[in-house]
Amino acid sequence: MHVWMNGRLLAREDAHVPVTDRGLLLGDGLFETMAVRNGEVCDLHGHLERLNSGLEVLRFGEAVDTDELGPAIKQYIGSQKASCGVLRLTVTRGTGPRGLTPPAEVSPTLLMTLSPMPPRREAISLRIATVTRRNEHSPLSRIKALPYLDNVLALLQARASGADEALLLNTRGAIACASAANIFVIRDGCLETPPIEDGALPGTTRARILSWAGEAGLAPREVSLGPQAVATADHVFLTNSVSLVQEARECEGRSLNRRAASAIDRLRSLLMSASQ
Repeated sequence: MHVWMNGRLLAREDAHVPVTDRGLLLGDGLFETMAVRNGEVCDLHGHLERLNSGLEVLRFGEAVDTDELGPAIKQYIGSQKASCGVLRLTVTRGTGPRGLTPPAEVSPTLLMTLSPMPPRREAISLRIATVTRRNEHSPLSRIKALPYLDNVLALLQARASGADEALLLNTRGAIACASAANIFVIRDGCLETPPIEDGALPGTTRARILSWAGEAGLAPREVSLGPQAVATADHVFLTNSVSLVQEARECEGRSLNRRAASAIDRLRSLLMSASQ
């Protein structure tokens, strides 16, 4: 399997970034993780739209032509004959001088890799991270910025306790998201998820789930959620581009209700149909 780097197909062992690349030194960049099904990226438009938003936040959007990225992604997938997998697109500001100040002229580094689709997991267990919190006041909470160490620390803590996934609280103690997913709860016929203002990443799958809630018989609401909302919900699930809908079976060692199976099945069916 080859990688795509700055317009060239390379063997993985031949793909390198300079030691002065700001993505390597400062985490100065973005990434998108996309599911490939039937040889196509699912919701490519949504991913590129979010990438554009992130580039604007980091102030080097003019250096990356995202209109050209769509065809490049399709060409790369076709060259690897990948009918199914996970594509990661990484964009850094490129090289620069020592220090924080970006170079006057940006020459970004663009990298694409393909990996096998991970096996689907059954209902998972959750732990609330205590080693770190998500800063809902930071603009980085709303983009897929390269620095993901808060998420890494949260996941390590969850795994050390025997759980599958971590939930991150924001600075006010409300749930923001999981380490690599958005969180939803179903309660009294409502589909609830934390608002972006609480530090939730604007996930592409999150957006689609909210738009299709009515078709599953649910009323969508973006509302702050505390740990108690998870403990007492009719159903809890996580979403991201790769796993789509992942049900939760327990949190903090306590079993969670799973009383909205028909709504979950409907949402999962809608996502799979859109991915065909």
